[in-house]
Amino acid sequence: MKVYTLERQTILNTSLDKAWEYFSRPENLNEITPDDMQFRILTNVSGKKMHAGMIINYRIQPAPFMSFGWTTEISQSEDKHFFVDEQRFGPYAFWHHQHIFEDKGNHVLMTDIVNYAMPFGPLGRIVHALWVKKKLQGIFDYRTTVINRIFPS
Repeated sequence: MKVYTLERQTILNTSLDKAWEYFSRPENLNEITPDDMQFRILTNVSGKKMHAGMIINYRIQPAPFMSFGWTTEISQSEDKHFFVDEQRFGPYAFWHHQHIFEDKGNHVLMTDIVNYAMPFGPLGRIVHALWVKKKLQGIFDYRTTVINRIFPS
């Protein structure tokens, strides 16, 4: 199984407290996910903060006529430092996403590290090369744009 890595760093022009308050609330995922993904959280997460052991169910549509259920678990969380979401059921053979927050005084450095693998062996690697890699990069590009509007410089 080929494991791919996507790593992004984003400067958040805010305090660590405000950054953590925003990103530790699962309902905010809707705001930072592109509309064309038709991302829907199926679990009632309103007003809840992410914590180790939390299970979240979603529905995504990464392409027309292609819809998936996705279940993740927040496997680790350290207040105002990091949390990890891992796929339990969904479109990937493997998904492990680290969200790391570093207080830099006048801003926060947020690092996303996603390790993931495609199902279906050689066919999955072809789909990754032709479509998935670019789609994931586009999702994180969109997130950066939205985050810069939420936390303007």
